[in-house]
Amino acid sequence: MKKYTLKRLLTSLFTLLAILLVLFILMQLMPGSPFNDEKLNDDQRAALYAKYGLDQPVVVQFFRYVGNMLKGDYGVSYNISKNTPISQLIETRLPISIGIGGAAVSLGAILGLILGLIAALKHDTFWDTLATIISVIGVSVPSYVFALGLSYVLGFRMQWFPMLYNAQLATQSSVLPSIALSMFTMASIARFTRTEMLEVLDSDYMLLAESKGISGPALIFRHALRNALIPIVTVLAPLIVDLMTGSLVVEKIFAIPGVGSLLVNAIQSNDYNVVISLSFIYSAMYIGIMLVVDILYGIIDPRIRLAKEGD
Repeated sequence: MKKYTLKRLLTSLFTLLAILLVLFILMQLMPGSPFNDEKLNDDQRAALYAKYGLDQPVVVQFFRYVGNMLKGDYGVSYNISKNTPISQLIETRLPISIGIGGAAVSLGAILGLILGLIAALKHDTFWDTLATIISVIGVSVPSYVFALGLSYVLGFRMQWFPMLYNAQLATQSSVLPSIALSMFTMASIARFTRTEMLEVLDSDYMLLAESKGISGPALIFRHALRNALIPIVTVLAPLIVDLMTGSLVVEKIFAIPGVGSLLVNAIQSNDYNVVISLSFIYSAMYIGIMLVVDILYGIIDPRIRLAKEGD
């Protein structure tokens, strides 16, 4: 297990470095300039380039950029909030997006597993049909439609939850966006759980387990569900990153001060430092999640770990 984990760690590190290189190249190729103010003359613009080190050779800029990013020093904002450290801009917004996204992932995964199990265990019955309909609706309808519906019914009509995000009522304000974001995750997990469970339940080793007298919850959770988890975990991993880094439309509907709106503002104002910093954070989170998934593979199914260690 140690050798397997070390390989995954090294792979993740090299992937992160490659992403840093790609981000730096993209930053160099971006059109325009962070200093597009027409009031600036050439001398003032040159002074700003010198101040932020943008007049240095590309190689020098790259190594300084890599070192700073790995240390968590993302520089300062050029336009959105001039000379404000980007870490300050992110640290107030990222926890909000992660909190709402984490709640959405947890709710969606739990409900999706329950829905998928019911559909598989009650195959070709009313409950299977109902679960399938719910899954299709969850996948087909965009999250912002659920957000608008929840905001109108539970926020405006019934007034159970705030319609707009309120920092003083953070928990209550997070309920509606979390439910809206969880629908796609719930539907996706339910569909995959149903498909995988049906395949596992018809397998030979399940018949062998039943012949040994194993039945009930032990048969379902210890044998069937464990063997169906790998594809489910694979599907869940990218959904976690997508939700935890924020959904722009849902953030706009509920006026959530998350990282999604910050990214759009940075793109619109050519604030390259903020764009690159958020892209790096997204990438690091995705790599981290996939690393956890790889390790979970080895725990759930030791055959995968042994096969990869033998490569």
